[in-house]
Amino acid sequence: MTDTLPVLTSRNPADPADVLLQVPSPGAFAAVDTVERARAAQPGWLRAGAAARSAALNAVAAAVEAAAGELADLVVREVGKPLAEARAEVARTAAIWRYYAQAPFEHTGAVHETAAGEGLLLTRRRPHGVAGLITPWNFPLAIPTWKAAPALAVGNTAVLKPAPEATACALRLAEIVRHHLPEAVFTVLPGGATEGNALVSAVDVVSFTGSTPVGQAVARAATARGIPAQAEMGGLNAALVLPDADIEQAAGHIAAALAGYAGQKCTATSRVIAVGAALEPLREALSEALKALPVGDPKDPVTVCGPLIHEDARDQVVDAVRGLSALVGGTPLDGPGWYAAPTLVEKVSPGHRLLREEVFGPVASLLAADDLAHAVRIANSVPYGLVTSVHTADLNTALHGLDLLDTGMIRLNAPSTGVDFHLPFGGSKSSSHGPREQGRAALDFYTSSRTYTLAPAGPTS
Repeated sequence: MTDTLPVLTSRNPADPADVLLQVPSPGAFAAVDTVERARAAQPGWLRAGAAARSAALNAVAAAVEAAAGELADLVVREVGKPLAEARAEVARTAAIWRYYAQAPFEHTGAVHETAAGEGLLLTRRRPHGVAGLITPWNFPLAIPTWKAAPALAVGNTAVLKPAPEATACALRLAEIVRHHLPEAVFTVLPGGATEGNALVSAVDVVSFTGSTPVGQAVARAATARGIPAQAEMGGLNAALVLPDADIEQAAGHIAAALAGYAGQKCTATSRVIAVGAALEPLREALSEALKALPVGDPKDPVTVCGPLIHEDARDQVVDAVRGLSALVGGTPLDGPGWYAAPTLVEKVSPGHRLLREEVFGPVASLLAADDLAHAVRIANSVPYGLVTSVHTADLNTALHGLDLLDTGMIRLNAPSTGVDFHLPFGGSKSSSHGPREQGRAALDFYTSSRTYTLAPAGPTS
């Protein structure tokens, strides 16, 4: 009697009765076989040359743009992302493919003089082989792209293991990509932990985005094998609001970063730290901004806050704020989907889970600080360090305190959410492990540096 492989089911979080697909998990042996097929394809992909790789990535960008409406609708349906954000993600996905399409023509090393005598010293960056990409559901097209595109550009092949909740999006992206690439150069491996563990055990370099516990396990497994690994994990991001800030603008930015896509972003704001006299006006302005924020059907173009990804996620948000003093929200919403109201709480005790753990929903705590130094200490007091937003009209004050913030990214007078894909992305402490991703940093991560010594072959004259 053989064991039956589990079945992956993807549901519409706005209407759980709507099942997008059900596919069997392939299992560990199939995962390793997928990696081996990608490994066999890698030398040919590299030898095809810079022009071929560049043309392929440009073709993928054009194909994504051509399918933009269909892809946005799929993102809305599978992961509940509001339509406006889904459209923006598709546009970003195409832009990332096009950005990395130029990378194959970049220099891969440098030439140096020898210290003495004839000859040359060369440095050269070469691809690792097969890149294993493990991605979450919240950016089902953009995150796989910002991992796959640079890996492919520099000559690796790639195997993508998406979150089960985003399987349909990953498979559709693979259809588009594979139409323009040789066989086995880019492959999607559906599955869960079994397939993910097998992938990490077989690939030559691994990039992970997801929860902190899983990311740390991936990093340990990769380190034990001696392969490069990067892991982008959780956040407990703070917004610092100084008394001289434009309070209405700050409230609008924070409300969007708190509740946009139901707070399901690692860069979402989950702690709001008001400095001195900013507390009272910010409390009022932020409460009003959250109340005015459109919540509902993600297919509606005006919706900002849609459903949570599944029932457990919705229940976790409700449980996290139970018994707290809520200025806004604090309750689930009626309807067939997994909705929770955008929530702002205050008077949260220092040991509460909201100030220690990432809840990953549309909820934040309002905290008070005596001055900027106090606000920085509060911001740094958590295990995470991904992104901090700072709202002030005084750049001198901001710059004085910004270097003391223990976060990988700082956004001034802007929401904590938002990614510039041509710059390095990553955090500190439990938010990130390994080198940064995106921008040119990704090209370095997906290659290894070699040093060559070229000495004369015969006697010198």
